[in-house]
Amino acid sequence: MNRTLIALLAALEAFIALAIGVGISLVPLSLMWAVQFDSGVSWDVFYRASADIWLVGHGVDLKMTLDPVLAAAVNLPGGDKPFLISIAPLSFSLLTILLGVRLGRKSFESGARFVGPLSAVATFGFFTILIALSAVHVNATPVMWMAVSFPTAIFALGVFIGARGEVGHSGGRAERVQKKVVGWATGLSSQVKAVLSASLRGGLITAALVIGASAIALSILIIANFASILGIYEGLQGGGGGSLILTAAQLMFMPNFVMWVVSWFIGTGFALGAGSSVSPVGTDLGLVPALPILGAMPTNDLAFGFLGLLVPLLAAFLAAWFIRPALLRTLGPDVSFRWISLTVLGIALVAGILIGLLAWASGGAAGPGRLAEVGPNALRTGGIAALEFLIAASLGMYARSGVTTTKQK
Repeated sequence: MNRTLIALLAALEAFIALAIGVGISLVPLSLMWAVQFDSGVSWDVFYRASADIWLVGHGVDLKMTLDPVLAAAVNLPGGDKPFLISIAPLSFSLLTILLGVRLGRKSFESGARFVGPLSAVATFGFFTILIALSAVHVNATPVMWMAVSFPTAIFALGVFIGARGEVGHSGGRAERVQKKVVGWATGLSSQVKAVLSASLRGGLITAALVIGASAIALSILIIANFASILGIYEGLQGGGGGSLILTAAQLMFMPNFVMWVVSWFIGTGFALGAGSSVSPVGTDLGLVPALPILGAMPTNDLAFGFLGLLVPLLAAFLAAWFIRPALLRTLGPDVSFRWISLTVLGIALVAGILIGLLAWASGGAAGPGRLAEVGPNALRTGGIAALEFLIAASLGMYARSGVTTTKQK
C-alpha cells in the first residue's frame, strides 16, 4: 500500500473518529429539534450546543453568558453574570483515546508507519479548529487556545499509545524506534530498573483496583436506589425525548461519577457546589441540580462510612503483595531495606499522582455561583491517597513470610 493511500485512509478514519464524538450529542439533539420544536428555533443552535459539549468533553473551558430573560427565568445565583463551564464529561475524551489507539495500531501495521499517524493527527486538528470556530457565539464561547490544542492532543495520545503497542511486533523502523525510546535506561543499574518497573506496575495496579472497585460500587448504588432515580425522572416531566437526552448526558459523565466514588473511598469526598460535601464523614448539601443519578447518593451520615477506606488500603496491599516476588527475583532474597522502601514509596507516588490527576479531570465548574465548585479536591485527594497507599503497600511488601531484607549501613 503506497504512502498517499495510507495518508488518505488515516485522514478519513480521523474524520470519522471526530464525527462520532460530535454525533453522540448532535444526533439526539437533532431528533429533538425535528420532533419537538417548531421552526422558531434554528438547527444551528443545536449544532453549536453539540460542538460545545464535544469541546468541553475534551477539557476545553466554555465562557457562558445567559440571556437576561433566561437568567431571570432560571433564577440561578450569579446567572446574570458571565461564568465558566470547565467540568468535562470524560467519556468523550476516553472515546477519542480509544479511537486513536485503534487508528495508531492499524497505521503502524501498514508499510509507512509514520505517515498514517501524522496524517490522522493533522486531519483531526484541522477539523477541530473548524468546529471551534463554528461554535463561537455571543452566549457561549470556547477558550480558543484550549479548543485548538486539547482535543488534538488527546487524540494524538491515543494514536501514540496504539502505535507504541505495535512497536516490537512490526519489525524494521518500529523496532529501531523502540530501542531509541528505551535506550536511556541501559545505563541504569539493575536495582534501579527493577525498582522503577515495580513502582510503575504496582502504582498502576493499585489505581486500577481502586477505580474498578469504585465502578462496581457505583453500579450497585444505582441498582439499589433505582426507585429514587426513577422518581427524579418523573418529577422532571421531560417526556421521552428529554429523558433520553438527560440519560445520554449522565452516561457521558459516568467516568466522572466513578472518580467521585474513588474520592469518597479515599476519604476526602467531593463537592456539589461551594460549601457542600459528600464524604464518609457525612453529606452536607444545599440546592443541587435535579440529576437522576444523584438519587443514588447517600443523603445521611453513614455509621460505618469509614469502612470505605478499606478499598484503597486493600488495593495497595494486594498490589505490593503481587509485585514482590518479581522484585525479589531481580534483586535477590537478601535485598536491602533501601530498595524495598524506595519501591513502596514509588508505588504510593505513582498511584497517588494518577488518582490525583483523574480526580482533577473529573471536576470543575458546572455553572454560575456555587456551582463553580463541583467534584473532588484533586490535590487533597491525591495526597491522602498516596499516604494511604504508602501505609498499605508497606504492609503488603513485608507480609509474605520466608523472605528477609537487610538494612544497608
